[in-house]
Amino acid sequence: MFVLTEIAFNADFIQGLAAFGAGVAMIAGFGAGIGQGFAAGKAAEAVGRQPEASGKITTTMLVGQAMAETTGLYALIIAFVLIFAT
Repeated sequence: MFVLTEIAFNADFIQGLAAFGAGVAMIAGFGAGIGQGFAAGKAAEAVGRQPEASGKITTTMLVGQAMAETTGLYALIIAFVLIFAT
């Protein structure tokens, strides 16, 4: 039991806050999905305008999507740590 300024927080309260924090952390998954969809859409537009540059556009898009995906993975790792470490 933790005591902070004369308020006692039991293990259930801390577990509940950890679950809430994990849920908030997973909001980042929505951002990663939206970013990847936006990148794919813009890449499709770019290939439609300049088909001869499709290889370069696809490579750049995949690198950008990999960067966007890491945000979602970091959020998932944080959520797991919050849930299973308490």
